[in-house]
Amino acid sequence: MFTKKDNDRDLIESRHIERGRGRPPGTTQQGLATRRHLYETAIQLIAMRGYEATTLRDVAHSAGVSVGLLYKYFPSKRAVVLSLYDDLSAEYARRGAAMESGKWRNRFLFALQTSLDVLRPHRETLITLIPVLVGSRDEGLFAASTAFSRIRVQKVFRDAVVGASDAPSPKVAESLGRLLYMLHLNIILLWLLDKTSRQRATSAFVVLLQKSLSSLSLALHIAPVRSFVCSADDLLQEAIFSVDPAVQEMMLQVSSRQTSRR
Repeated sequence: MFTKKDNDRDLIESRHIERGRGRPPGTTQQGLATRRHLYETAIQLIAMRGYEATTLRDVAHSAGVSVGLLYKYFPSKRAVVLSLYDDLSAEYARRGAAMESGKWRNRFLFALQTSLDVLRPHRETLITLIPVLVGSRDEGLFAASTAFSRIRVQKVFRDAVVGASDAPSPKVAESLGRLLYMLHLNIILLWLLDKTSRQRATSAFVVLLQKSLSSLSLALHIAPVRSFVCSADDLLQEAIFSVDPAVQEMMLQVSSRQTSRR
């Protein structure tokens, strides 16, 4: 009988296999340039036509290559989406590493704004991917195959609280970091759906949030509030976050090493 840890190890192995599908071994500079061209062509088509309407044959035709060559780099649209997640999360982790010391609420706002800055050039593509991001078991934000990218981003929000000058106790800090990560996802969804000019409504919401964070910081001194934060986090982990903590820590270490090499 397989244990949960066995399944989590399989998750990591399958994630690395999936990452490898878009990156053939022994790639030359010309191969890297070809892969980048194919990737950018696929992303542009998805942004214009939508995920479901875009086919790999369309991508190959627009890129001026054979379908067989495209399959060498991206055997499926899923591989393109996972590559997008990987690229965006890696860039976010790189920028997030520049977070300054200070109170957790300021560090959280930096993490949130940095996420919006990284995603902004890809907004149109991400809008077409909303049904995938929210509803797909294989490619969504909480799918097993996207765990590596998700944990990489989540780590920035965790560090924003755990490494703050006013960090609460370790357990509360870990829980608060995950809840802030979830809050950030809701704000990103609002930003993608926002029909106001230049997403003015989202910007106004962030300002309101900024004003309320001081009160939340003070509220954390109250025992029932700390208990609520931890209990809410427990429920979210049960409902959404299914990766074993030990395996998650290993994935975070791999992510940190890769980010430092970029």
